[in-house]
Amino acid sequence: MVFKHQYIPATEDDKKAMLEELGIESVEELYKDIPRKTRLNKRLNLPESQVEVDLNRTVEKLMNRNVTHKDIPVFLGSGVWLHYVPAVVKSLTFLPEFQTSYTPYQSEVSQGILQALFEYQSMICEITGMDIANASMYDWASALGEAALMAGRVTKREEFLVPRIIHPERRAALETYTHNIMNVREVPYVRETGIIDINALESMVSKKTAGIYVENPNYLGVMEFEVAEIGRIAHENEALFVVGVDPTSLGVLASPGQYGADIVIGEGQPLGIDPCFGGPLIGLFACREDKTLMRNMPGRLIGMTEDAQGNRCYTITLQTREQHIRREKATSNICSNEALCAVQVAIYLACVGPSELAQLGETCMANAKYVMRRINEIEGFIAPLFESTHFKEFTVNSQKSVEEVHKKLLDRGVHGGKIIKSEFPELGETSLYCVTEIHTVEDMDKLVEALTDISCNSG
Repeated sequence: MVFKHQYIPATEDDKKAMLEELGIESVEELYKDIPRKTRLNKRLNLPESQVEVDLNRTVEKLMNRNVTHKDIPVFLGSGVWLHYVPAVVKSLTFLPEFQTSYTPYQSEVSQGILQALFEYQSMICEITGMDIANASMYDWASALGEAALMAGRVTKREEFLVPRIIHPERRAALETYTHNIMNVREVPYVRETGIIDINALESMVSKKTAGIYVENPNYLGVMEFEVAEIGRIAHENEALFVVGVDPTSLGVLASPGQYGADIVIGEGQPLGIDPCFGGPLIGLFACREDKTLMRNMPGRLIGMTEDAQGNRCYTITLQTREQHIRREKATSNICSNEALCAVQVAIYLACVGPSELAQLGETCMANAKYVMRRINEIEGFIAPLFESTHFKEFTVNSQKSVEEVHKKLLDRGVHGGKIIKSEFPELGETSLYCVTEIHTVEDMDKLVEALTDISCNSG
């Protein structure tokens, strides 16, 4: 269809021609499947347009209203964590050679980005104890959904067991991925400790079970100390053992490969990526050496090979995506993905090394233990609720309304944890707090002093 006016808004004749081409009589028909209650029935109340210099002033005023962790101590976690990012990480990541690189389909002109992704895969294998890693997923949630589908493809079964204590958004993504494909069932936890109920798990697993999923540490910061037993239960029932991790814990905890994981997933954001209003995120995905697992792995896999002259080179291998083979045979539709984030994670891991990753984990645990002990001394507060070892996140229960506590913390220049009482109503007035290496003693003491003040004063 050719229109007379290519660079100006469409005329009424143009609109009529487009409607005829689409086979409809009005623009309204385009939105007939959208419920009326969700539509915007009036024009947005937007300000008048401005010249650039005035617009810059307006935006700067708006941005100056933002409060960040650099202004006040922030104790949020819940899947996106505050960690220190070395300056060299940002400096190298923002090189134009990396920023402008697209999906490296043509390996002969993409050797730099391919090698960087290969190094990323190698380091993910090293910290998880796995043999093969892909070039990353969108986030932890998408990695979980893909892991469940992969378990179903490999085992030819249709049931996937997950813990009750799991991020609700991660669980929602899993339900979306597996809708009408797999049956997702929740395994309860032990109320006193917050760990998976092994007895309940054994009674639930069956010959229909494709995989058993566990997180270590779990969503509420509790370390699962019976992960090897969970793996044994999975393998005795010929199911896959899927483990989700916060990679910053792998400097102090045993790697999933050491206790028998078949697939390891997780969130790579804390490895060198600053939070920016919730993102960007990058999903980790790795598995043990097995041809069936490797060929069913979603996403891209970068391999090392030789060219015709015998020189070392890199290429995308086993390209089982919908762009390359029949759609019904594809393992996923992960495309451009998070290549720049993967490069950033690789630079971070190369920068910190094994010893500093261990020191990071130790500092997070020590800081969390210090804050929990101090909060537990305050009348009207319990931290944590579970009698278990915690990593960097922990629950704080209060006699007062958690919404009230949160507001009063903000009034005192402290951002508290995430309110989770709607996610886990059985825990009552509870929030999830997170402490990492960026929190100074002054930050932690300010939180304790603010909670003490709230406990002692009604105002």
